[in-house]
Amino acid sequence: MKHAFLTILLFALPLTPCAAQTIDHKSVAAHYAALVHANYEDTLTTTKNMQKEIHAFLAQPSEASLASSRKAWLAARDVYGQTEAFRFYAGPIDDDKGPEGRINAWPLDESYIDAVQGKPNAGIVNNPKIAITKKRLSALNERGGEENIATGWHAIEFMLWGQDRNEAGPGNRSFEDFVDGKASNAKRRREYLKVVADLLIDDLTFLVTAWAPNAKNYRARFIANENEAVRRMLVGLGSLSRGELAGERLEVALASQDQEDEHSCFSDNTHRDVIANATGIQNVWLGRYKRIDGTLLEGPSLKDLVAAKNAAQAEQTSNQIEAAVAAANAIQAPFDQEIRGDNNAPGRKHVQATIDALKLQSRKLVESANAIGVTKLTLVDPGK
Repeated sequence: MKHAFLTILLFALPLTPCAAQTIDHKSVAAHYAALVHANYEDTLTTTKNMQKEIHAFLAQPSEASLASSRKAWLAARDVYGQTEAFRFYAGPIDDDKGPEGRINAWPLDESYIDAVQGKPNAGIVNNPKIAITKKRLSALNERGGEENIATGWHAIEFMLWGQDRNEAGPGNRSFEDFVDGKASNAKRRREYLKVVADLLIDDLTFLVTAWAPNAKNYRARFIANENEAVRRMLVGLGSLSRGELAGERLEVALASQDQEDEHSCFSDNTHRDVIANATGIQNVWLGRYKRIDGTLLEGPSLKDLVAAKNAAQAEQTSNQIEAAVAAANAIQAPFDQEIRGDNNAPGRKHVQATIDALKLQSRKLVESANAIGVTKLTLVDPGK
């Protein structure tokens, strides 16, 4: 798991409560908690579907069942990507005991898990001395280096797609890698994929529980201090926008032009990761989330809170967030081809435009924070 460029210096003054009206810090914090829970709940639902497809594939490996597992991974990943707007403020996902590193750590050294080109005996899968259990794989995750990833989305992604050596598309691992007699250690490979999928379900269940309503949990504590809750919401959006998404996930890859620096390199899903992250920021800002069943969850938002103090600022921020989502949608697949070439290459222009939009978005979020009394929220810009 990479460390973001972002440094946040928070010297927040007590937030000034809004005038007596429907929109206030308490209502905004409460609706945010409901939105977070809904998004995590949908992530768990879609990931359980992925787990079901993976179990079916492992029971009877075939080209068709592998394709179904991949499709389910992509669907669940889109929903999860929106939840990253709930990070970066020491919430239940990434506090000292949070499971984020086990869920979404990257970049991943493929040879830490399984055989790769030129190393047929590499990885945990091919080492019979290593027990393939949830406890053991959790302990091995990031052991000895942050690229030694053993669990989470990208471990599953690698197991499903394999290395991406195809410039025109994603990896193309054969289903026969999981068939006894067709590939060495096929049984251990099946065990590995099952365990990491099951472990992801455990971790997502933990997050759903942490944000569940009417319980003595993180959600209850979050809502109880509405001013701090609003500050944390803004920290999450600003951190994802500038340090993580614009910085770690886009600027690093654009500078290196290296496939190893793209987020979902095995499936060529990085462009969708960017869209999902940008959409997650917009969801929180607007207080809106479209659930997987098509229903729209809507309520008091940060935009409403800012608009009550400075309508023009709220509108500017909304417009810039919309521009960032549009820029993200312009990035084409495969991402590893978009980042190549000189600075005038169309793909590199798409990525750079998204970086620029996200950087401006982060500044608008800081201005909006100031408008409601959260001051000296400083995002360090590594580009300066």
